[in-house]
Amino acid sequence: MLNTNSTGSLLCRLAVILAVAGLISLTFMSLWTSPQTFCLPQQLSRHHAEKNNSLDKAVVDKPILLLWVWPEDYRFDLSDCKTIYNIDGCHLTDDRSLYSNSDAVLIFHKAISEDLSTLPPSPRPPFQKWIWMNVESPTNTQKIPGIENLFNLTLTYREDSDIPVKLQLTSRKIPDEDFEISKKEKLICWIVSNNLKWTGVGTRIAFFQELSKHVKIHVYGKAYGTFLDYKDYFPTIASCKFYLSFENSIHKDYITEKLNGPLAVGTVPVVLGPPRKNYEKFVPGDSFIHVNDFPDAKSLAEYLQRLDQDDEAYRRYFNWRRHFSARPHLILQNQKFVLAICTACDYVGKHKEYKEAHDIYEWFFN
Repeated sequence: MLNTNSTGSLLCRLAVILAVAGLISLTFMSLWTSPQTFCLPQQLSRHHAEKNNSLDKAVVDKPILLLWVWPEDYRFDLSDCKTIYNIDGCHLTDDRSLYSNSDAVLIFHKAISEDLSTLPPSPRPPFQKWIWMNVESPTNTQKIPGIENLFNLTLTYREDSDIPVKLQLTSRKIPDEDFEISKKEKLICWIVSNNLKWTGVGTRIAFFQELSKHVKIHVYGKAYGTFLDYKDYFPTIASCKFYLSFENSIHKDYITEKLNGPLAVGTVPVVLGPPRKNYEKFVPGDSFIHVNDFPDAKSLAEYLQRLDQDDEAYRRYFNWRRHFSARPHLILQNQKFVLAICTACDYVGKHKEYKEAHDIYEWFFN
């Protein structure tokens, strides 16, 4: 027979063992069924939180626009969109580590390789838009098979692009009566850097050669061996009564800074490009002279020489100045794509809706 005290002691030990076993079982069951909430080391946790908060703030406050490559490797300060154009609607970045969180990716056409290996990784995030950026004319655009249906948005010089890039006049609510035409030392000027025939310049070269038979033209630029310093660009144009705003190729809406330069500094542009009606979509019809308004180069030369002798008739080409103003464009080499990239940022900041661009080549080339 067992002693009564021994029996009680044994039962007590057994109860304690069962209680401890129960607690251990409950602990394991809790860990198994509940989300884990282990704490990271304090320093790592803070760094992780700060990184996420920074990204979350950018995502919440502004859509992210990722510049996949710098076009032609021309780099500028990303704050220039705010500084120059007062555009601050997106978080513009070239940090590819933000790709998965980017609302839009800007892809420069000339940077796409023929094997497409330079494109961003696929599949893209469902919410993300790819923007096809091409500010060249069809004549100077190489077709790369396989990209026709990859993009959501188009960014080109064309007015019917999703994101059209164009230097525009600014309207005035109060007419400006104080505009003064600057002193003109020369009749006609032309600054030209490209004479490569494969770029489509044959038409403008032929017209220039014919026009120069009948009137003196002051020519500048590396295409003719006379390099013009950047600081002399606008003063040179301003010193001439007329400026040859000749595009390198002729296509609908292909009207570049060659028109804006003389308008901005008070010189009359003589344009060669798309038809007059196309120009008049963007600037007043009495702000320029179109070569198509004359039967030949000789007739144009004679008209310009008559205007040179008639101040009142010449001044009529500045009547538009009462109601509009033109802003000098950026001319430094690394600023070549600032306007296009900032325009994309402005669009992404204002447009959240889904879009898709079907067969960009059929649209762009036809």
